[in-house]
Amino acid sequence: MKIQKICVLGGTGFVGRHLATRLANRGYSLRVLTRHPQRHREIEVLPGAELVCADIHDSKALAEQFAGCDAVINLVGVLHEYPNQGFRTVHAELPAKIVEACRATGINRVLHMSALHADAAKGPSQYLFTKGEGERTIMQAKGLAVTCFKPSIIFAPDDDFFNKFAGLLKFNLVLPLACPNSRFAPVYVEDVAQAFEIALENDATIGQSYELCGPRVYTFKEIVEDIARMLGKKRLVVGLPDSLAQLQAKIFGLLPVKIFTMDNYLSLQVDSVCSCNGLEALGITPHSVEGIMPVHFAEHPYDTLRQAARRS
Repeated sequence: MKIQKICVLGGTGFVGRHLATRLANRGYSLRVLTRHPQRHREIEVLPGAELVCADIHDSKALAEQFAGCDAVINLVGVLHEYPNQGFRTVHAELPAKIVEACRATGINRVLHMSALHADAAKGPSQYLFTKGEGERTIMQAKGLAVTCFKPSIIFAPDDDFFNKFAGLLKFNLVLPLACPNSRFAPVYVEDVAQAFEIALENDATIGQSYELCGPRVYTFKEIVEDIARMLGKKRLVVGLPDSLAQLQAKIFGLLPVKIFTMDNYLSLQVDSVCSCNGLEALGITPHSVEGIMPVHFAEHPYDTLRQAARRS
């Protein structure tokens, strides 16, 4: 069956905005669910996009919104727990509700965003453990045609990660950094969006799980030092020993706004690099950080830093 209308969960987030724009401009009809439609009016200007107020954790509401759609895309995820958004609720219980709602409405095509090295058996952090539970639930659901994506850290000019550290580097001549030797292979958000688009149009991706990485592996410290260079600022990035990294995580974890927690620390104990890059399997040539971010920081240094300061 040709997919024409897609219900998107997490479509107002960072990856979701890029993916919604890409799919809408390629003729797909989108139903994007959110609790706060008034905050995301930019989605409504996309051709064929419908922004709907709905509680995605309500099974009945999910089934109502899935009705009339041909496929579901789930991009929902959180890096930090708050009283109203726990890892288990978002990463494990929501996929189970999606499976239930798909069966109730006859939808069988699902694209699911997991995380690199998510593992329901031995994930070292609650983030990776619950991501693994949700991935297992949705991949093993009988009667569903599922494709799963497991990216490393995702970057773009409007991301949170690079811009957050740009803001921190503006206000700190010396930046203490936990887990400086943790490794990442940052992947460009448009490459991730293209992977989702290809999966929608290629049934050979059904049942497959794709790790998504950029072309180069960096240590955490190298990434932050590169951000300083792109900003044209001389900064000293000091890698913390493990004991101080844990102390930093415990102290920061007590703050009302979460920046770095013990669960983040535990996630960083696993290198976020691909064993087999799914972008290549999908015929996508990955973009590098060096090909995208320096121009952004050079053209918009003050806007970027102001936005990052507000996020922090």
